[in-house]
Amino acid sequence: FAIVSSNRSRLLVHFFLETNKMKFTIFNTLLLLAASDAFSPRGTFGKVNKHITTDLNVALDPPPTSSTGSASASGEPWSPTSWKNFVAKQMPVYDDDEELADAVKRIEKCSPLVFAGEIRSLHEQLARACQGQGFLLMGGDCAEAFNEFNVDHIRDTFRVILQMGVVLTFGSAMPVIKVGRMAGQFAKPRSEPDEVRDGVSLPSYRGDIINSEDFTPEARRNNPSNMVEAYHQSAQTLNILRAFSTGGYADISRLHAWNLDFVEQTDEGSRYRKFAIKVDESLRFMKAIGVDTASPTFTKTDFYTAHECLLLPYEQALTRQDSTTGRWYDCSAHMVWVGERTRDLDSAHLEFCRGIGNPLGVKISDKCTPDELINIIDTMNPQNIPGRLTIVVRMGAEKVRQKLPGLIRAVQREGKSVLWISDPVHGNTRKTDNGYKTRDFDAIRDELRAFFDVHDEMGSHPGGVHLEMTGEDVTECVGGLSDVTEQSLEDRYHTYCDPRLNGAQALELAFLIAERMRVRTGLPSIE
Repeated sequence: FAIVSSNRSRLLVHFFLETNKMKFTIFNTLLLLAASDAFSPRGTFGKVNKHITTDLNVALDPPPTSSTGSASASGEPWSPTSWKNFVAKQMPVYDDDEELADAVKRIEKCSPLVFAGEIRSLHEQLARACQGQGFLLMGGDCAEAFNEFNVDHIRDTFRVILQMGVVLTFGSAMPVIKVGRMAGQFAKPRSEPDEVRDGVSLPSYRGDIINSEDFTPEARRNNPSNMVEAYHQSAQTLNILRAFSTGGYADISRLHAWNLDFVEQTDEGSRYRKFAIKVDESLRFMKAIGVDTASPTFTKTDFYTAHECLLLPYEQALTRQDSTTGRWYDCSAHMVWVGERTRDLDSAHLEFCRGIGNPLGVKISDKCTPDELINIIDTMNPQNIPGRLTIVVRMGAEKVRQKLPGLIRAVQREGKSVLWISDPVHGNTRKTDNGYKTRDFDAIRDELRAFFDVHDEMGSHPGGVHLEMTGEDVTECVGGLSDVTEQSLEDRYHTYCDPRLNGAQALELAFLIAERMRVRTGLPSIE
């Protein structure tokens, strides 16, 4: 089993597959073992050798750089504050510069939330995914809130992401990289800087890290001290996540038992039940032949955090220079992304991101042209390092089929190394007649199907999925097995921002993606 991922072993496994159902179970078991890296903690708690480069050309410990970093296209050197010389969209206007400076200094004196070794570990895993050897699963709340913070909420979302990871690992036969929109996803872009109600105009609510939702002048004031509170809540969230990921809560047998609870809600003989039965057979077989499923490989997991890089004073305050490499890292999260509204080539957000060593993401819609995408890639990843840049596609099913092929073709033509993932929720938001913002499960599924279809046609790797979701039983998106309707939206509509998939809807999507990945990787379908 130690060499199960070798070509020789895989050929043997395919030979066994042709015999009978029992050997089909062996085949699935071996594949689950081959992908068990998805449940094995590495960089976060292990040792990393200095000054080495992986076979995917990812520097685990990059050589030292100057304190100012590289120069921008305009010739200006990079620093954690150089973004101030560029156009900063979606930024709040603070009425007290001294109060803002004081909040930034307070955060600068705090410890980093994540560490360079953890960031490099994620980068290495993303680099492998770029080569078709992994799948990125990103999920979490639309926006975190101060008054919703509690251990149960974090646990429930963490649990559903891990459950999805088990299903996707089995379906894709490759490691699943689990990243939560957590411990920093506070700020949100707004369509308008101000909100008007009954003739009264106040600053728009931009997330708890900036102001509060109540429509009063005091609540809507852009308050720098909120950044400090967001830092401390993020620190608590990360402590909880680290405890859950290494303390036995991530045990693969427990996760599968939770998945069986989910499929009990489905019809007898449904594809979900058949899929779950195959996973169950594989786990039983492993135990029967003496594989220790109580070992750390099966009871612990890597789990990373990410958020939109939006509030640049906060990101700047948590940007630290690694003492062993000289590289700058944004230690507010393992990964950050730039949104559709802040990805202009002259933007402060791209300027900030180009100088940090974190894996980066950029969201694109159907408005993005092939030339524009290549320019963004050249800015954010000029050295074309695998795993450095993830392209998050959010368009809607029809536009994915129309626009995505040209973007992939341009990337292939220029030889750029990126990881393509789908955000099937943002392009499918609508308002109901009774005023609720919602998303249709069927539309989300259709966009995912279009995403996979296009990559099949282009010969590229559909490398992941990005979902706004929660582990709670909310009624915010309609459809799916949970049978949420427009009439039942009001039952448990709790979001402060955009509608989220509930735990059952998110897990159902994982089963659907896993089935598609089985077909794509040449595995027999679950019948």
